[in-house]
Amino acid sequence: MTINEHMTEFAGRDVVQWEPGEPVPNPATVMPRIGLTWEEEDDAAWTDKFGRYLETPGAGTTTGLVVGQWAGNLGEADAIERVVQAVVAARDTLPALNALFLGDVTYEESEISWIEQTDVSPLLRAYPQLEHFGVRGGNNLRLGPIRHDRLRTLIVEAGGLPRAVVHEVLAATLPQLEHLDLWLGTEEYGADTTLEDLAPLLAGGLFPRLRYLGLRDSDLTDEIAIALVGAPILERVEVLDLSLGTLSDAGAAALLANPAIARLRRLDLHHHYCSPEMVRKLQALPIEVDVSDPQEADHWNGVDHRFVAVGE
Repeated sequence: MTINEHMTEFAGRDVVQWEPGEPVPNPATVMPRIGLTWEEEDDAAWTDKFGRYLETPGAGTTTGLVVGQWAGNLGEADAIERVVQAVVAARDTLPALNALFLGDVTYEESEISWIEQTDVSPLLRAYPQLEHFGVRGGNNLRLGPIRHDRLRTLIVEAGGLPRAVVHEVLAATLPQLEHLDLWLGTEEYGADTTLEDLAPLLAGGLFPRLRYLGLRDSDLTDEIAIALVGAPILERVEVLDLSLGTLSDAGAAALLANPAIARLRRLDLHHHYCSPEMVRKLQALPIEVDVSDPQEADHWNGVDHRFVAVGE
């Protein structure tokens, strides 16, 4: 799988591409995606396009913003820093902004492993009213010390998420956080998170309002499934999302043997490496289970090789 389409929904609202000359979308139901088109990417600046949006009548009512492609080469660190600075500078113009996604980029625009990010903590400080925040790309991504009293959703998507970012997330003070979605990625593209790093999260002492836990796109999926046996975090989580990873029959067996799994509302395992027999057992659970998109392991040198859905 690759990221081959732009977002169509975020934070319960539709996402539409905005172009200069168009009106500001209805803030109750729609948020604009501001990104450079392929015709613009070599000779236009994202900040100029964003500035045009801010000058549009009604821009001050904007409740959500999705940042799309911001440069022809997303591997340039300076480009994303200018984007962050521009959005921070617009805080007085966007007083109603409560949802922000940074990096709605498809593989045709840039592979996820090529996206250069930066320190995004100024965004969280600039918008204390923010309730939903997401970012795509792990290279040089930094969240900094996070203390945010209203953030309900935190999404970090990467083909290889550095453990330092995981540590920043787990050290955050987020009393309202309900939805945590981390794409851990694969070691091949820089993922170095271990089960030990995730232990404070699984122990249940963090984020008292958490209802959705996503540990996705990981080559540690089996190990995570096994570590969840007896994990206090499942006492309050309603949705467990281990999709896009390398789940095999070993991890699935651990889930089936875990009494807490049957108390969930939903279990998402799509893109997995489970056998048809194991899939039938998972589907027999008394909850909603997504076991779509089965994969076949590659075999060479007598070893099975399984791959996450989004790496490069």
